[in-house]
Amino acid sequence: MLRRDFIQLPMGLALLALSRAHAQQAVPPVGFLNSASLVGYASMASAFRQGLKEAGYVEGRNVTIEHRWAENQYDRLPALAADTVSG
Repeated sequence: MLRRDFIQLPMGLALLALSRAHAQQAVPPVGFLNSASLVGYASMASAFRQGLKEAGYVEGRNVTIEHRWAENQYDRLPALAADTVSG
């Protein structure tokens, strides 16, 4: 579990950095990539949105969040990351 969380953090930070590169867009995209499923991580996704809100970003108003879930199929992560970045 800790290893998975350790891997997810850098991916999330990388996607956030990529979203900042698109900051010139009217509504910047933020990628949320997770190796698990929404079922087990709904509270984390909610906390992620709350953290963005506290930083001044509200989904649908001034930020778009692109959620991707690998459903515990780690081999899907590279394709999901590529889809998120190209999205």
